[in-house]
Formats: sequence, C-alpha cells, structure tokens
Amino acid sequence: MNRLHPLSAVTMALQRGLTGFSIPVLLMGLGSGLLGIDSDALLVLVPIGLVAGIGYGIAYYYRFAYEATPDTFDVTSGVFSRRSREIPYRRIQNVDVSQSIFHRVLGLAVVSIETAGGGETEATLNYVSEGEAERLRAEIRRLTAKTDDEADADERAAPADGDESATDVGERVQQTRPRDEEKSTLLFDLEFRELLLYALTSFRWGAAVFPIALLFFLGGADSGPSLVPSFVLDIARPFGGPETLDGAGVGPLFVLIGLSLIQWSVATYVASAIYTVANYYGFRLGRAGNDFVYERGLIQRYSGSIPVEKVQSVTVTENPLQRLVGYAGLWVETAGYGPDSGSGSQSAVPLAGTDRVYRFAENLTGVESPRFRSPPTLARRRYLVRYAIVAAIVVVAAFGLAQVTGLERWYLAAVVFAAVPPAAHLRYVNLGYYVGDDHLVIRSGFWKRRTTVVPYYRIQTVSMRRSIFQRRLGLASLAVDTASSRTFAWGTPTIDDIALADARAANETSREHLQVALRERARGDGELSVDFTDRS
Repeated sequence: MNRLHPLSAVTMALQRGLTGFSIPVLLMGLGSGLLGIDSDALLVLVPIGLVAGIGYGIAYYYRFAYEATPDTFDVTSGVFSRRSREIPYRRIQNVDVSQSIFHRVLGLAVVSIETAGGGETEATLNYVSEGEAERLRAEIRRLTAKTDDEADADERAAPADGDESATDVGERVQQTRPRDEEKSTLLFDLEFRELLLYALTSFRWGAAVFPIALLFFLGGADSGPSLVPSFVLDIARPFGGPETLDGAGVGPLFVLIGLSLIQWSVATYVASAIYTVANYYGFRLGRAGNDFVYERGLIQRYSGSIPVEKVQSVTVTENPLQRLVGYAGLWVETAGYGPDSGSGSQSAVPLAGTDRVYRFAENLTGVESPRFRSPPTLARRRYLVRYAIVAAIVVVAAFGLAQVTGLERWYLAAVVFAAVPPAAHLRYVNLGYYVGDDHLVIRSGFWKRRTTVVPYYRIQTVSMRRSIFQRRLGLASLAVDTASSRTFAWGTPTIDDIALADARAANETSREHLQVALRERARGDGELSVDFTDRS
C-alpha cells in the first residue's frame, strides 16, 4: 500500500490543529457572552484542542493508504473507525488532477476519482506528488481500458455460430483497438481570443455571490448601520434615489432598487468573465488511447481523463450572443457525472466556431446530419396562453402593490404583454427533434439552446409525459434518460409538446433502434473516430 506525500501530514496537522484551536476559542466567546461561563475555565482547552487536532491530522496521514491492484483501486482511511474501499475499474468514469498555485510551488496535486452512479467523488488523495498523480492517472486509465476490453471480449465470446472462441475475440478486440498510453493526440486548444470571447458571451449566475460578498467589506451607509453601502446610495441619489433609507418614499426606493439591480448585474457579469478566464485559461483537449484527456485553469489547474466509451450523450450549447457571433460550446456526459457538476469539468469544447463544434459532435458520435422536426403549431398557441397568464399575474401584482403603497401608474406594467408573442414564438422555433438510425437528437431552449445527441444504446428509459393541458390539446412530451447524473439546471433531455401519435411513434422507434444498436455493439461495430484539429 502507498502513502500520501509527506507534506500531507504537515498540511493535515495544521488544518486539524487550527480546527482544534478555534473550537475552544469559539466556546469561550459564546460561554462568557451568552452562557455566563467563566472563560478561564475554557482557556485550558485551547492548547489541548490544538495538540489534539495536530495529533489527529498526523494519525489520519498514517492511517491513509491506497493501491492500484489489477482489479480494483483500493483506499483505506479513518482514525477511529476504519474504512476500506475497493473501487472496480469498470465503474471508474473520470480521474481528475487539480493543483492550486500553492500546490504547484510545492510540487503537489490532488487526485479525485469519480465513479458511475454517484455525483460525489468516490476517492480523493490529498496530496501526492505531481509525478505520482500522473502515474496514477496513466495506470488507472490503462487498467480501466483493460477491464473494459476483457468485459467486451466476454460479451462477444459466444457468437451464435460458435466459430470464434473467447481467446480469439479477445485478441481481435486488442488488435482493433490499439492504444498508446504515453502519446496524446491534440484535438482542441482554446486560443486566447476564443477564451476572451467565451468570457464576454457567458453569464454565470453563480458569480453573483462575489458582488454580495463585497457588501460585507464595503460597510454601510453614512447614517448608521445599513445593509446598503453608502456608494449605492450616492450613485442613486442624482437619479432620484433617497438620501437615506429612513423615511424614504416609494418612488425613491424603486429608483434605488432599480439602480442597485443594474449595478449588481454588471458586477456579476464582470465576476463571471473573470471566473471564466481563470477557470478555462490554457484549455486543451486531447486523446490518449480510448480516453479524452484535458487540462485547464490559471490559478487552480485541473487535468483529467474521460473514457470515450463512458460518454452517454453529447450536447452543443449556444446562447443568443454566441449564436450572433457564430460560436458554440460542446459538453459530454458520463454515467454519474453530468454537465456543470461540482467535480471537475465535462466541457469538451468551451467555445469554438459553430461549424467546428457540430463537426466535432458528428465525428464523436457518428450522428448523421439531423433533419429536425418541429412540434405542431398547437404548441405555439399553448406557449402564448402560458406567457399571457404570467403577464397577467405581473399586472395583478402591480395593482395589488399600488393598493398598499400608493404606487401610481401601476397600469404601465401591462407593457409586459408586448413580450408575450415574441417569447412564445422564440420558444417554439427553437424546439426540434430527430429520430435517426443510430441516434436521437433533441433541441430546445432560446437563452441557452441545447442540442443533445443520445446514442440509442445509451438510453436507459423513454417515458411519455402528459399534463392536463397537453391532454386537452392532444400533445405529449417524451423524456429520454441515460445513465448520466444530471443537475437541476439541465434536467433530462425532453422532446416537448409533440403530437401524441408522433410521441408514441418516436417511443416505439427508439425502442426498436435500441435493440438493433445493442446487437451491433455486441458485434463490435461503431468505433469512435474523433478529429477536431481543423480550424477552417
């Protein structure tokens, strides 16, 4: 069994020691201020907590061990309660390596192992040397590929005519799937111009926490404690904002709220751009054997591998700004590891020309050029009614607010009805689906349009959904689920609001194609061929 890097003992001891030191200090503050406990009695716990924390960190280091065996990756850990994990290579989806600036200075790295069926990291090695991290990643990739080949050989070892033995099949698989574990073929590198364009055309709502965090550092208004910083009031005052929050009228408060939202949005956009540049600087995607390998990051450096055979679906994403300049991104999903998940990155191509991205998606999946079918026009009428109801709710809310606050001209809120027809039209025209021979392609969304390619052999379930309104209109939605773990933001790929007869036909066709695809996969057909180096 192998141990972590010796510096891990130092960092763990410092972290646990700080925790053991801070808990008695916190208890001293709470005890003397709220509970009336003599702080001198708790003072003796401070050095005890410090020593106990340091001892626990050192003990954790010596009790942690790992080993890459021929069949499993084994990890044992725990100080008081021992935990042993044997992770089969067949279940491993990703091996990620991350390094902060501090880690790179010390030559350390964090290795994270993701498995199928779980959104959390199965095993994390804090910390190993850079050389050991690369060795582990290459070794796990080799053993994972070997396990997959052996499993495929076992599945193909019993042909119907009995002419081919398991040994012959295994040899044939190895011959038709050559590997070069050391050499990596570059598929895509993100140029700095593309990185800046990606940062300027992306908006990450998660970056909103940065402007909010600034409020706690910039202080309140000049007139006593306030949740609103003084500079926010200073900016709003020339536009009719209040002098102070005390006794402010409804009109000045609305001015303050409106200008604050604008400032917050601008600050979030800037923070999002900075985050994108820092996160995707130096992005490179390559292929080594049957794995994608990637690296990215400026401050926090990430690198990892994604087994090609574990890819469940491929999604092309485009927002309005990116469509305007002719760019798009591409994401891949593996079982238990979905887009925008908290562990590592599944972005195969952050941003590139739309033609290049679609060509890469076609090469990756082998999908034929889709001829999208649109939902019936009844769907557009449904969206028109839906958005009209939302607009009516906005107007009613404005009227109710006017009754309790004295808000004048509440009826101006009816302007939202002007957005109903274009919103319904844009929702409708960006829907489409294609039932191909080997793949199901689903397109949806306007603000972030997603075109998802799902091979039939990756489909787990196809379910039909009908709301009460869809049943009245003779419509249905078809949800296509794979083994990938998805976030709430993305959800399951769904063909929305198509005719009931078309939904049933697509469901039946998908089931038939699934059986055909599984038989072809059993015969070893459909190997992936990826080429993304062309920049034309």
